[in-house]
Amino acid sequence: MPELATTLEALQPNPTWAFLPLFDRTGWTRVRFGDVVENCAETCEPAEAGLERFVAMEHLEPGSLHVRSWGNVADGTTFTRRCRPGQVLFGKRRAYQRKVAVAEFEAVVSGDIYVLAPRDGRLLPELLPFLCLSERFFQHAVGTSAGSLSPRTNWSSLASFEFDLPPLDQQRRIAEILWAVDEAENAHQELADQLASARLATVEAFVFGEPNRDREKTIRWPVATVGELCHITSGKVNSSIAVEDGQYPFFTCAPEISKAHSFSFDCEALLLAGNNPQGIYTVKHFKGKFEARQRVYVITISDPAKITYRYLHLMMQRSLKRMQNLSVGSTSKHITLGDLQGIEIPLPSAAQQDHFVSRVSELESAFEAVGQHVGSLASLKRRHLETALNFNAGLL
Repeated sequence: MPELATTLEALQPNPTWAFLPLFDRTGWTRVRFGDVVENCAETCEPAEAGLERFVAMEHLEPGSLHVRSWGNVADGTTFTRRCRPGQVLFGKRRAYQRKVAVAEFEAVVSGDIYVLAPRDGRLLPELLPFLCLSERFFQHAVGTSAGSLSPRTNWSSLASFEFDLPPLDQQRRIAEILWAVDEAENAHQELADQLASARLATVEAFVFGEPNRDREKTIRWPVATVGELCHITSGKVNSSIAVEDGQYPFFTCAPEISKAHSFSFDCEALLLAGNNPQGIYTVKHFKGKFEARQRVYVITISDPAKITYRYLHLMMQRSLKRMQNLSVGSTSKHITLGDLQGIEIPLPSAAQQDHFVSRVSELESAFEAVGQHVGSLASLKRRHLETALNFNAGLL
């Protein structure tokens, strides 16, 4: 798998690809987006129309043309704008998030989502989503957005976007190439999702034993709390000490690791970012000299004979959802030291811990390789897109 990912990373569009006969631009015509695309405003009461699903902004994944999640109308919704299969969904709120997808089922959608379709037959439906996903279109959408906390672009601004439209036969060939790359990317994303599910199932089976409908779900190992197993302190510095050329890792409450010129810790530890607006925490494993921000818990094992760092890291990751539920605070969520200390950790023997970590590591290695593969295909699709439509030759 790593060899395949490396091969994909080396793939690039031919620099002269845009000059092939397929992309002869002599027949291309300058049009406005609103001349060839319709902002569909069909509405309905979803229950009366027999619709079961709704799509909100959080259901659209940045950069993906596929709707992988949705809400159930039966659970309640105020959405009334209808979408039909083949129509394009474009998130008009915070357009910089690049939320574009093709509807694969009938649903109602959020008012922050435009439902788009070709207007008069000059633009193929298959090419429209890639046009909306192109860099210059997004730059136009972001540049015409208004509002400080939650900027939105309006339809009249999107409709004014100008681009060169190929003849239909060229549109069809371009769309075929782009959808072929997207299909490969989507297939490998599904594989990544399956590996993530396999990892979760492996962890749960280890903690609870194999599923048995006749047996109540109980942890099959002795348990100890994080407070019993570990010493917990926290960082003392603030984010202002972060520098680009720092020598030491600097753990903050952000998912990314910053750098600093100084260090306050020199040890092996787990770093839990204990403060987050949504209560979505991260936990990292590191050994060496590092710095930690305020509200970052530095967790060190009191007795290495009882538990290993790699095993504790996996169990802490398993507990992240529970940590989110334990969060306190109104404007910004955080987990208290007491709640963190009270989290229970299954405690098998050292040999059993090592065997479990080895099994999960194999799945994580496969997941990482497939993730690199997905990233390479996404990059390849973007480069093909910009080359084919010749919107940004600087990407070549």
